[in-house]
Amino acid sequence: MSSTSRPLRTELTLLAAAVGRCQLAGLLGLRVAAVGAGVVGALLLLPVGLGLRLLPPAAAALRRCGDRARERAERWSGVRITAPDPLPRTAGAREVLADAGFWRDLSWAWLEPLVGGLLVAVPPSLAVYGLFGALVQPFVWRLLDDGNWYAFVPVHSTALMLAAAVLGVGFTAAGLLLAPPVLRLHARWGRRLLAAPRVTELRRRVGQLTDSRAEVLDGQAAELRRIERDLHDGAQARLVALGMRLDGATRLLDTDPPAARAALLEVRELSGRALEDLRGLVRGIQPPVLVDRGLGDAVRSLALDSFLDVDVEVRMAGRLPAAVESAAYFAVNELLANAAKHSGAGRVDIRLAHDDAHDDTEDDAHDDGGRRPADPGSPGADGPRLRVTVTDDGRGGADPSRGTGLLGVRGRLATFDGSLVLHSPQGGPTTVTLEIPCASSLPKTSSC
Repeated sequence: MSSTSRPLRTELTLLAAAVGRCQLAGLLGLRVAAVGAGVVGALLLLPVGLGLRLLPPAAAALRRCGDRARERAERWSGVRITAPDPLPRTAGAREVLADAGFWRDLSWAWLEPLVGGLLVAVPPSLAVYGLFGALVQPFVWRLLDDGNWYAFVPVHSTALMLAAAVLGVGFTAAGLLLAPPVLRLHARWGRRLLAAPRVTELRRRVGQLTDSRAEVLDGQAAELRRIERDLHDGAQARLVALGMRLDGATRLLDTDPPAARAALLEVRELSGRALEDLRGLVRGIQPPVLVDRGLGDAVRSLALDSFLDVDVEVRMAGRLPAAVESAAYFAVNELLANAAKHSGAGRVDIRLAHDDAHDDTEDDAHDDGGRRPADPGSPGADGPRLRVTVTDDGRGGADPSRGTGLLGVRGRLATFDGSLVLHSPQGGPTTVTLEIPCASSLPKTSSC
């Protein structure tokens, strides 16, 4: 739901909460400055030996302040800040001094009160000063001296008092409207200093890609074993039986034609079953509708096969790489199955959008503190991407650790550097957002 369609009361509540968060961020900046001063004191005491004991706990306290700031940036503004590697519990002064994240935390502790603190002070200052002009000034201006000024308005008459009140309303509105963008700007400023060093991010990416490659290889091996088992136990067994029945029918052609005809009818039935087995096997590997019509129509076919009331909206200009379409198709299939089996849903809404084909609806969905699927600091966020949003009206409370298939979907997306974001409060609704970095490389063949 866009901000323009929200009730005015809800909008004012969100803006007032943003002003309060700006004020809280400013106060927390003072605490960060105090912790940073303690760290500097420990550094200065290193030559006399006392700093060797004081530096590790001071650095750990500073790291906790930084972790809370990263968490607030994501929860308040949707800005994801990658954290540095945690300090070992038994880290000494030498390990602390060698940690690149420690120096970034210390730089942030000294600059945050000066730069970030002044930035977040603007909306609360405007709001408080505006409330004074609109609610207090009209009742006290007669009691003040003739030199009473409100901003640039000399308040010494009723008309000027009303002008000052209108100006106060304007200051209050400016403070409320500036609070959300100021919070986002403050979070981006914090990301410049608090984000993990580039070498740490690259090391993590290498580890993630290594793990995802191992998972893909294991999954491919398991899939090959499944195909082999299905062929052996299904189609192969039916084909063997088919050959035996044909052999028996051939021997009966001359001696017992009616029995041969009955055997041939049985052969036809067996061939139909074998064909169905093969078709089912092919559908499990790559559904024909996905190959022929693309992801949009393939998801629509899933919606038609589901007993739930499923609405599909597709905003894609063309075809995507086959591997990406396959991953997204089977992910949506798993999410539909979860909605049917575990959430007690009656209706499911599916949205597929590629690159700039989405609007601001997704952004508004996270105003309640939910995570954004991607942020400019995350891998793949700067390039084109496929975004799939699946929302059901079930009872909520989905938890990937309980084996609802979400871990498998997340592993499937990790192969493409994709992400899965789950928002499922108790009572519902459940929203799962999938993002896969990819480019549209094939001409449009779907009817979407």
